[in-house]
Amino acid sequence: MPKITSAKKVLLLGSGALKIGEAGEFDYSGSQAIQALREEGMEIILVNPNIATNQTSKADGVKIYFQPVLPEFVERIIEKERPDAIMLAWGGQTALNCGSQLFHSGVLEKYNVEILGTSVETIDKTEDRKAFNAELTKIGVHFPKSHACETKEEALEALKDIKLPCLVRAAFTLGGGGSGFAYNQEQFEILINNAFAYSPQILVEESLKGWKEIEYEVVRDRNDNCITVCNMENFDPLGVHTGESIVIAPSQTLSDEEYQMLRSVATKTIRHLGVVGECNIQYALDPYSQEYRVIEVNARLSRSSALASKATGYPLAYVAAKLALGYTLDELKNSVTGCTSAFFEPSLDYVALKIPRWDLNKFRKVSQTISSEMKSVGEIMALGRTFEEVLQKGLRMLQIGAQGISHHPYAFEDIKDILENPTPLRAFAIYRAMQEGMSVDEIAELTKIDKWFLEKIERIKKTEDNISSQEMNIDLMKKAKKEGFSDNVIGKLIGKKEIEVRKMRKEWGVIPVAKKIDTLAGEFPAQTNYLYMTYHGIENDG
Repeated sequence: MPKITSAKKVLLLGSGALKIGEAGEFDYSGSQAIQALREEGMEIILVNPNIATNQTSKADGVKIYFQPVLPEFVERIIEKERPDAIMLAWGGQTALNCGSQLFHSGVLEKYNVEILGTSVETIDKTEDRKAFNAELTKIGVHFPKSHACETKEEALEALKDIKLPCLVRAAFTLGGGGSGFAYNQEQFEILINNAFAYSPQILVEESLKGWKEIEYEVVRDRNDNCITVCNMENFDPLGVHTGESIVIAPSQTLSDEEYQMLRSVATKTIRHLGVVGECNIQYALDPYSQEYRVIEVNARLSRSSALASKATGYPLAYVAAKLALGYTLDELKNSVTGCTSAFFEPSLDYVALKIPRWDLNKFRKVSQTISSEMKSVGEIMALGRTFEEVLQKGLRMLQIGAQGISHHPYAFEDIKDILENPTPLRAFAIYRAMQEGMSVDEIAELTKIDKWFLEKIERIKKTEDNISSQEMNIDLMKKAKKEGFSDNVIGKLIGKKEIEVRKMRKEWGVIPVAKKIDTLAGEFPAQTNYLYMTYHGIENDG
């Protein structure tokens, strides 16, 4: 690739029609890509039928085709518009699959269309499980024991080696479509039939259910400069799809040795594969040892990329687009400071928590259990200083009637069953189990959730017990606010109205502190509000 591409007209593939488990979350990535291309004065041809996105809003220099992101439609657009180049990594799996098919069918070569960013050869290595495992073997990186199968007979033969229980996954899909855990032969045959309906290749893998699930967002340029911008940890253990899980950034339960080990594996893997731009690498980590497995590499922007960007302030999609054009990390500016380079790894003194939202009650005969196939329809992100604070804030932000982890409209008939078989109400069930006297060790045994997270939830319970049993004082008020209790909930616990609690704490001076924030305004005016929010965990209480 030349230093800067000579392309003047670029075709950008969007994420397609809005569905559960895909499309909507890539609006962020596509919008940032458009911004990066417009800055270079390029003519942009966007293919995306989703009208309900910021990406498809009218903008100068952008011509939009509201057509399906499928090879037969995109080929006709290429024939008409004759773009110089195409970008695949900003529209999720839909765009990646479409671009790969256009490449292999000879369409891109026929019309002399250059691929910007990660090559299709690299994409194929990450998407085809046989090829992916072969590449990881070359560099000594561990991956789950698995078999890539293209027929039902091959899958049944693979089961003889993998053994039950096992995980069945459909290749080339987003949102875990067609995946699930099989515990007996009957479940296995149902799952493989379902998976083949999604994809021509399925994966039969060893079950690592109960291991920690960790992700790293990695950026690499054409000169092999490589950084890990953000790492994230799932609250739920492996077995629950990342899109279905509560996720915290940065990771909270890893030792420095574990963090650095996984970071080193990430950079080694991405460099070997030759990704140019941004990608996501997902791990399973044994909670009782340093044994790990690389689950997958997404050679594109993912839904986690949007979370990582908003959590850290590092514009991953924007930077990835610039790298695809041929820039290097040291040539791009840090958008936060406006003066240093983009070749840096953010360091956070706060945490960001993502909580999914489900609307399963709108569907008939749907299972309430959440697992390896994504069912959530949206998510929120909460910022704060502690896990306790962002968990309570996040649960309120879901707008499902909860005012925190303890105050909600839900009842539970069988707590142990919900703990063992996760549902959208699992966090509330954990708290209720603690109220009923269940210990952290007992809950950890049933859920396989790391005790660190459970102990933080237990701390919320102890604070609530203190609020209910003691006379409110300034120290207890400070503790309650730092752990995410709203004025409304505090009022319910002490028998006062919300407005009375607010008046009380303001008289005591228990208010969000924004000292020194004005000193930043002169240097980084565009970032003042962002820093105020993240550094101080501000919440609008009314």
